[in-house]
Amino acid sequence: MLKIGRRDFLVSGTAASASAAIGVQGLGQILFSKEARAAIGDTLTIAYNVAPPSWDPNIGPSSTNPSLQTIYRTIYDTYMMQREDLTLAPGIIDQWSWNADKSAISLRVRQNGTWHDGKPVTPEDIVWNLRRLTDASLGAPLQVSFAGLKNFKIDGQTITMDMTQPWRATMLERLAFLGCFLLAPHHHEKVGKEGFERAPMGSGPYKFDQYERGSFLRLKAHPGYWGGKPLFETVIFKIVTDAASRVAEIERGSSHVTMDLQYEEYDRLRQKSGLSGVAAPTTDIAMMFFHSTGPMADINVRKAAMHAVDKKLIVDRLLRGYGKPVDTLSVPQEKVFDQGIVTQYDPKLAAELLAKSGYSREKPIEFTVQTTRGFRPKDYEIVQAIVEMWRQVGIKGNIEVYEPAKHFELRMSHKLAPAAFYVWGNSMGDPETSIASAIRSVSPHSSWKSPDVDAIADPLFGERDEQKRIAGYQRLNRYVAENGYLFPLFQIYQPVVFKSELDFKPHLAGYVLPTAFGRK
Repeated sequence: MLKIGRRDFLVSGTAASASAAIGVQGLGQILFSKEARAAIGDTLTIAYNVAPPSWDPNIGPSSTNPSLQTIYRTIYDTYMMQREDLTLAPGIIDQWSWNADKSAISLRVRQNGTWHDGKPVTPEDIVWNLRRLTDASLGAPLQVSFAGLKNFKIDGQTITMDMTQPWRATMLERLAFLGCFLLAPHHHEKVGKEGFERAPMGSGPYKFDQYERGSFLRLKAHPGYWGGKPLFETVIFKIVTDAASRVAEIERGSSHVTMDLQYEEYDRLRQKSGLSGVAAPTTDIAMMFFHSTGPMADINVRKAAMHAVDKKLIVDRLLRGYGKPVDTLSVPQEKVFDQGIVTQYDPKLAAELLAKSGYSREKPIEFTVQTTRGFRPKDYEIVQAIVEMWRQVGIKGNIEVYEPAKHFELRMSHKLAPAAFYVWGNSMGDPETSIASAIRSVSPHSSWKSPDVDAIADPLFGERDEQKRIAGYQRLNRYVAENGYLFPLFQIYQPVVFKSELDFKPHLAGYVLPTAFGRK
């Protein structure tokens, strides 16, 4: 029987059963071969920190989880692509436009796109996917964002559709974002929902080969990919949820790439012979969700919790400077960013606010604080530091650890704890998917739900004047900060370590795509 230690490979099931299931192409052969430790050949091995719970990336909690984007974008195309700076680029849709009054959208389907079985991607296939986006019966969390798309028509390679209510200024950008992955209709209809989970099919650069849940995902290059055959013949994502085990993976050479390491390990590893590293800023923001009921309904408690935390100290001490304190759900690279919105570190003010509601160090307010542990660098330690800062002013936070999947389950059912730490992703780089999606009552992402916020946010979704739209979101950012409805902490800098013989292009959304790697 193959014996695998914790530092060798972290799995959620048993290594023995996984190896038996694979047969002659055993788990050890795939994951610990001499070839994996040698110079990079035709296989790129990535030690990744989260496993896909489903292979339908448009339905269920998977559709709202930015952490799964790297894997999904490797198998599936979105309608359009995103460049590293988040601007749109041609994909399966190679031309796109609004009409003059922004009441209709036109999409042209490229002629050389193919599904993983070699069949061509047709305009009819795209309409099938678009109709699925708008189908309320499927229960997709993001369906409301696309409900205004109506009256699909095909003329040659061009699809036109009306943009009715609810109207979206960012509809084109959304087609390259969450929940907009293209599935092969003929395959889905042939094998059904359960069959698709066993054998997913898209049109992306790599096609599904084998998946052992909690262990690894193996993909093969799609030779008919419209963007040209990928550089690597095989890509293996090892599912390594423990940060220390990801360090071991890259250090001993069992993986060629890994990410989201502790920053001290990142600094150490990138100095080693044969390894390189990049820690680039992303649109991701570490934050605390506040729940609109319970103890956080008290504005004094919310504001005290914010003023009590020294964000700069956390970034400097725990993150070794890899991060930037922020006070809204926008980062400096976004057009809505307003550096004038500031929540000062002021523990004296925090104590005074708590005193107004009858709380003190001797008589603290007490509630649960949820966090992941090891999912992102220092996530648990950050919450420990915050809880200690809160204790100094009269807040007792009881830490509860959860997995990323549990966070999304609780968030979508509006059952998060009074305070819940997580990383907020805004891969579109637009305020509609940063502040608005995080705070509107109808959003599946929001933990704070109140009509005063909706009164400001809702009209912005239909605003067709771009200057007024951006000004409105800046007002919303300021209003949310002044009322303490959300607690942004800092912009995430994502550490990626890789073999020195590779080149890597970081993505502002934090994707670590196999196609972003080249050879030196």
